[in-house]
Amino acid sequence: MNYRFQNLLGAPYRGGNALVVNNTLLISPVGNRVSVTDLIKSETITLPSQSSSNLRRIAASPDGVFLLAIDENNRCLFINLRRRAVLHRITFKHPVAAAKFSPDGQLIAVAAGKLLQIWRSPGFRKEFFPFELIRTFTDCNDRIMSLDWSPGSDYVLAGSKDLTARLFCLKKSPKYNKPFLFLGHRDVIVGAFFGTDKKTNKVCRVYTISRDGAIFSWGYSEMDRNFDEPMEIASEPESPGTPEQGQGDNAEGDSDSRVEKRKNFDGKEGTLDLEDRFQLHKLKWELLKKDFLMQAPAKLTACDYHRGLDMAVFGFSNGVFGLYQMPDFVCIHLLSISREKITTAGFNDLGNWLTFGCARLGQLLVWEWKSESYILKQQGHYFDVNCLAYSPDSQLVATGADDNKIKVWTVSSGFCFVTFSEHTNAVTALHFMPGNHCLLSASLDGTVRAWDLFRYRNFRTFTTPTSKQFVSLASDQSGEVICAGTLDSFEIFVWSMKTGRLLDVLSGHEGPVHGLMFSPTNATLASSSWDRTVRLWDVFEGKGAVETFPHTHDVLTVVYRPDGKQLACSTLDGHIHFWDPIEGLLMHTIEGRRDIAGGRLMTDRRSAANSTSGKCFTSLCYSADGSYILAGGNSKYICMYDVADQVLLRRFQITHNLSLDGVLDILNSKNMTESGPLNLIDDDNSDTEEGVDKQVRNKLAYDLPGSMPNHGRPVVRTKCLRIAPTGRNWAAATTEGVLIYSMDESFIFDPTDLDVDVTPEAVDAALKENQTSRALILSLRLNEDSLLKKCIIGVSPADIPAVASSVPVKYIQRLVEALAYLLESCPHLEFLLRWCQELCKIHGHSIQQNSRNLLPALKSLQKSITRLHQDLADTFLVACWLFDNCMYLRL
Repeated sequence: MNYRFQNLLGAPYRGGNALVVNNTLLISPVGNRVSVTDLIKSETITLPSQSSSNLRRIAASPDGVFLLAIDENNRCLFINLRRRAVLHRITFKHPVAAAKFSPDGQLIAVAAGKLLQIWRSPGFRKEFFPFELIRTFTDCNDRIMSLDWSPGSDYVLAGSKDLTARLFCLKKSPKYNKPFLFLGHRDVIVGAFFGTDKKTNKVCRVYTISRDGAIFSWGYSEMDRNFDEPMEIASEPESPGTPEQGQGDNAEGDSDSRVEKRKNFDGKEGTLDLEDRFQLHKLKWELLKKDFLMQAPAKLTACDYHRGLDMAVFGFSNGVFGLYQMPDFVCIHLLSISREKITTAGFNDLGNWLTFGCARLGQLLVWEWKSESYILKQQGHYFDVNCLAYSPDSQLVATGADDNKIKVWTVSSGFCFVTFSEHTNAVTALHFMPGNHCLLSASLDGTVRAWDLFRYRNFRTFTTPTSKQFVSLASDQSGEVICAGTLDSFEIFVWSMKTGRLLDVLSGHEGPVHGLMFSPTNATLASSSWDRTVRLWDVFEGKGAVETFPHTHDVLTVVYRPDGKQLACSTLDGHIHFWDPIEGLLMHTIEGRRDIAGGRLMTDRRSAANSTSGKCFTSLCYSADGSYILAGGNSKYICMYDVADQVLLRRFQITHNLSLDGVLDILNSKNMTESGPLNLIDDDNSDTEEGVDKQVRNKLAYDLPGSMPNHGRPVVRTKCLRIAPTGRNWAAATTEGVLIYSMDESFIFDPTDLDVDVTPEAVDAALKENQTSRALILSLRLNEDSLLKKCIIGVSPADIPAVASSVPVKYIQRLVEALAYLLESCPHLEFLLRWCQELCKIHGHSIQQNSRNLLPALKSLQKSITRLHQDLADTFLVACWLFDNCMYLRL
């Protein structure tokens, strides 16, 4: 039960800016979490920390160690990326539109509304208040939209909504350092960047980019440019009316003042007026060139500039992006990603990869512009995920959603590798066939489709004489019979998998059939319906309903225990009923109304404690050994119950995101107005007025029927729950996406038969004396991860049969779990496979007798062996191809 959040699937990008760190890690905000994708290993993880609302802006330090994540409530998390831990928290007083680390990593520039704030970057030091505000600039007349640092971390370029860009100097001086204004634009400044000389790495130009596609190139005059030459600094330029350096008011202090001024001139302690004239914000900047992207009526929504390559990338509201060589403004690429607005665009450090994101589609792309190939191409579901299913080996997860698409994900990497889009309506149910290479899907379009995961095609479609809407799906253990329940006709249709013919139609329910499942041990089909009954059917005999279990409320779902000796169903009153399908008796009932209750909607008239809506479980799932059951519904909680004792073991809160409705239990009465809740009043419509609609995922259902009372605000809920056959992880289809919870990789210290002699020192001593059998049993009794691995590897191959036979039966499960874990990380493949073989030979009878308890461990072992088999097969095919090519070249 030691499950912890591991990953978030189904939503690689939800808005904000994405960036590449160390040329290998792609960091993108996903709701109120941060997703990190390794572009080299093709793996993605989601950081366990959560913000209070959806993330608006992220920034990474130049060395890639620290990450700054700022949400819509202006709350900031300072995260250590390598340790995945939150170091500090701070709240800004104004909405943050941009944030960026200085090139030396010591400062952070934050655009907080109209203010430009310079903060000292926290480090690994333990401090009472690590964030220190160094400077605040209040020169801008409207919100700051973009920031850029100079290479020396001395200047900041800020583009504002007041149609200007300002050049700020961070050096403190007795006089007021007035920023230089770059004027002339007719629309909001989207980006402002420094251009540098490749030889000297000094700032030589400035680019300002507005939303209407105008790009202005600025440079300082030749007279000021000559001042940057090293030979000219030694000679003082002509300055009429200025006293000479050696003159002073006091004749006695003449020599001293000359020495001091010479020291200031030659040293680094002070600055003279001559040096002040060389400061960038005091130079005479001139408009050198005007260029226009000419993409009207589309607006420029994202841009980035790479100093080393002197190239710029631009993204538009119509899905088009352009790559240009600066300052000549030569178009290298002008392509279209989609028809939706590009919300983020950027370079990596080397400049060979481009990153694009589209918030409306949940699309994230990494594109190599030289070879014109994709490094990464991921896209989440357009709407919420309705259903999911685990493959028998627990390596794959399939998801279906209201966008008519089915996506198949790899659990270990978090990547989607295939998308099926043949359905014409929402996908409501998914089921993997026992062979692991076939996937079934049911949809509201009236079809049940079978998908081949080897050739990635739809090889069979099951239909009915008249169009129906399917909401549930099941298959028997042999995979020969397919059953689907309907929403409108209240019937169950039965097809043959081999021929695709309709075999039978099971009638008897008087409401939508939302639950279907075959017994794991026989051919009995269980169905649940809104007519307050659970029915058992003998599909092969064709006798109709064998038995009916009546309830007092609508039955929402039904599941079998893995051994087939128990049946669980949830009803509308929040109860979970457990039935004996053989005897037909009610075994016990769990009342879960109080457990799942929680969260008040913005439009609720009653408090969360007094409200009765949504206090029921819509999805149930047994564990692999049947000892506990997971239950979820229209709530922010997922409950885990012990089946034998009917007690609540643990309650998981799926999110803390305040951008979703139903997360808070108590609402603030200050936010209630005469027109309704303050959060539901959309008074910011500036983007629509200016020609760019707000394209974010939580606004998708704004104008749909039935969503107006909540103004399209997403409601937190769990639509589907599934536990992996190995029992090591489980998945939940929620409003946030598909949440993957997994057990800790390392074993928990849970010793058994512990006495004074059972110590780690005793294990090491037994290994030194070559008593491998005694050392292994001692490590099993300690149940410590490192010692157990050490003892397994320490056994010689010739002694494996003798040591395996000496292991007591009660320790077999722990030994099998350790072998499954070692197979994923240890290179001694043949050695570990021999361990598995000897265990099965010697303890085969005991394993068969205790198969129910050992099933999760055996599934984990099967998963590891299957993965190794696939890797070896791929390696063998590549080796054969290389060998054939070498032989062909030799001939």
